[in-house]
Amino acid sequence: MQLPVVPLADIDLSASEFWTQPRDWREGAFKTLRDEAPFQFFEERVLPDSPFPPGRGYRALTRHDDIWFVSRNAAQFCSGQGSNIGDLPQELNEFFGSMINMDDPKHFRLRSIVAKGFGPREISRVEDQVKIRTEKVIDHLLSEYATSRSCDFVEEVAAKMPLQIICDMMGVPESDEGEIFRWTNTILGVGDPEFVTSFEDLVTVGMEIFAYAQSLGEDRKANPRDDITSVMMAAEVDGERLTAQEFGSFFILLVVAGNETTRNAITHGMKLLTENPDQRKIWFDDFDTHNRTAVEEIVRMATPVIHFRRTATQDTEINGQKILEGEKVVMFYSSGNRDERSFENPYQFDVRREISPAQIGFGAGGPHFCLGANLARRELSVMFNEIARRMPTLQTVGEPAYLQSSFINGIKRLQCSW
Repeated sequence: MQLPVVPLADIDLSASEFWTQPRDWREGAFKTLRDEAPFQFFEERVLPDSPFPPGRGYRALTRHDDIWFVSRNAAQFCSGQGSNIGDLPQELNEFFGSMINMDDPKHFRLRSIVAKGFGPREISRVEDQVKIRTEKVIDHLLSEYATSRSCDFVEEVAAKMPLQIICDMMGVPESDEGEIFRWTNTILGVGDPEFVTSFEDLVTVGMEIFAYAQSLGEDRKANPRDDITSVMMAAEVDGERLTAQEFGSFFILLVVAGNETTRNAITHGMKLLTENPDQRKIWFDDFDTHNRTAVEEIVRMATPVIHFRRTATQDTEINGQKILEGEKVVMFYSSGNRDERSFENPYQFDVRREISPAQIGFGAGGPHFCLGANLARRELSVMFNEIARRMPTLQTVGEPAYLQSSFINGIKRLQCSW
């Protein structure tokens, strides 16, 4: 892939205009940062009506190994001051981000309680549902669009199964799935005028989903059912249980992270398979042999979450670069997953790519590694296996409508046909 050469002086990762540039230009910009300024400093910007001023700025980490180092050294680089670039009061950080905006011991306690809902029995039941839900998605395509053989891949395929699985897990009734879908679009649509135009919009939707989750948690505490909400509300660690408020914030994290990220990985995956028919043939002709590497390669190429932030807890160094206590460092996973120092031919989609070094689309290890990574892998595997078996000619058509965001590598709409 021939990338445009982007001068360092033309790069501002905080400018909304950067994220509306053509994809190859952005890739060229990140290559410049990796090669010339892997710790480049940027000023911050905020939403127009935000009551909070811009922060002190941040260093952009763009190389794979530097991101890996920071992610795995939580004592030196904390999450408790926020995992998004902008500064918010800690109450709002935890409200929107739950445990991803916490440090130990608070983080360890909450993750230990929540993990009870992701035990072998619960995950086994969910994995069965992944197969059932995926079959129904494909059944619907083959019956509803039997004549046109064309539809929006995001709405009819990629978005349906992950959303239904999260709702199944949490015991959310099917009648509420549409509202959950709207909420998740808004929470992660910051920067895109189709979804969020103000800080007030973001807070309003956050309060709606929080109130819904609190009510759900309180109901399962009083009336347990066979769902993960009930398991988590009853779970104890050192005699402590989740409060309804803690569950409310975790619910925001789970439905947003578990729905949007997998949805976008599936969409990017289908686009990549369409654009690389040789790789599609390799995988689909011998699905099980190449399944594990193909799924990891889709996540590497898609990198649904573009970045997360950490804050230095002390004066330290990253690969020779001095970092002062209180400085923000932002890990650009999308850039790390294209780092030529770690991946040979990083812009080439290769379903047989070796898994070492590890792609960092689920985070780069450490205590905040994605809790749902294995479930996401399962969802990707089952979806593409079903497509390979029952709709082998399915392909994407035309250009995608990308989400305008510096945080989520999202696709809002993408036509497909078969």
